[in-house]
Amino acid sequence: MDPRPNRPIYLDNQATTPCDPRVVAVMLPFFTERFGNPHSAEHAMGRDAEAAVEAARGEIAALIGAEAREIVLTSGATESNNIAIKGAARFAAGQDSLRRRIITVATEHKCVLESVNDLAAEGFEPVILPVRADGLLDPAVLEAALAVPTLLVSVMAVNNEIGVVQDLAALSALAHAAGALFHTDAAQGFGKIPLDVGAMGIDLMSISGHKIYGPKGVGALYVRRRPRVRLAPLFSGGGQERGLRSGTLATPLIAGLGEAARIARTEMAEDAARIAALRDRLFDRLRSALPGIALNASSSQRIPGNLNLTFPEGDAQAIMRAAPELCVSTGSACSSAEVEPSYVLKALGIDDAAAARTLRIGIGRFTSPAEIDSAADMLIAAHHAATKG
Repeated sequence: MDPRPNRPIYLDNQATTPCDPRVVAVMLPFFTERFGNPHSAEHAMGRDAEAAVEAARGEIAALIGAEAREIVLTSGATESNNIAIKGAARFAAGQDSLRRRIITVATEHKCVLESVNDLAAEGFEPVILPVRADGLLDPAVLEAALAVPTLLVSVMAVNNEIGVVQDLAALSALAHAAGALFHTDAAQGFGKIPLDVGAMGIDLMSISGHKIYGPKGVGALYVRRRPRVRLAPLFSGGGQERGLRSGTLATPLIAGLGEAARIARTEMAEDAARIAALRDRLFDRLRSALPGIALNASSSQRIPGNLNLTFPEGDAQAIMRAAPELCVSTGSACSSAEVEPSYVLKALGIDDAAAARTLRIGIGRFTSPAEIDSAADMLIAAHHAATKG
């Protein structure tokens, strides 16, 4: 059942997803009668909360083929990305490592790009690689960059704007062959595409709860144990989470993330097939009515729910204003308030004029066929209204 009755049609599921009602049901008791501190293991209520946290940790690990003890709980992917990138760099510096190069990609989330760039002030060398027109990183480009001794490579699993899926296994193999660690921001991939940290050769993986129908404000960082990845913590405290992330854990949110991971593990394939069919249905309607509409980035290497579309005429903001009952976006939720064109689209070689005609559409678990048909009607009418005169 749609948990959002009598609301606008929501097609911005890359920005955030609604909490699955099953997730909400699991969380609620931990706000009320099961309110114990999971670090208060001396008494029954603390042990109850601790057990819930550990059960959730196990579900998160199971979704990516990890061990539960390799999961560090955080406030979300932004924190996880900062711990992974800055933590790896600062630990290496403390060991007097001569490796100073940190490689990432021009289309990464801002929190990855800013974390890498921040490390320049600490003596590291940020290297930002370009992508091809399809949004994918060319392995040959990475291999060439790895000719200089490199500490860490960070490549996102799925892009938050254009939805492309990078070949993590191939890229991590290149990084490891050069002696570098491999980190992936999997906020948009976790629970949507199959991920296996062992098979893909991933040393560090960042995830977020609110992208997979879980709550906001919670996430995790996978940290490989064998061979062990060493990180320096970002802040000091009681030493919780293997000493990497001090602070009292948010039991209700963690329980919700665990349930969201459990649901994704059992329903991912079914969700993906249904969502892909809805995506194709919407795109077919728009292509028929609006000749010249263009799909940006790879059409095959992308998650099922994403459409990044450049409209033939008009302005994306005007189209959105003409369809106020439809929730779509012009790009990342973290920078969509900015007027300037998306840096992700610019990295694909899309010019400013075309970028200004581009919308990101995110279809999700609770999107219905009727909503897709209504959204198509709204977008077609809005495009015509925005291009009159």
